[in-house]
Amino acid sequence: MKTDIRRRERLSVDVFPHQHRQIKAYAAFHGMTIRQYILESVQERLRQESEKKMLSDLSGHLDQDPLLRELWNNEKDAEYDRL
Repeated sequence: MKTDIRRRERLSVDVFPHQHRQIKAYAAFHGMTIRQYILESVQERLRQESEKKMLSDLSGHLDQDPLLRELWNNEKDAEYDRL
């Protein structure tokens, strides 16, 4: 018998009946199980949060890095700031 050696953890979330129906309907509309729909939604949110953090980290260091400061603060691109 083959066993899956990847460790997984269980996550349980209580929702109201109307929320369960809505999640189930959206999952079905996308041809997914509720599990697939929830996991994909959470993974997308985690990706977005990660991108926000990276952008925040990058913009917080613009003044400390001379090359980034030069690229960021130039007259040629300053026109886009006024749009």
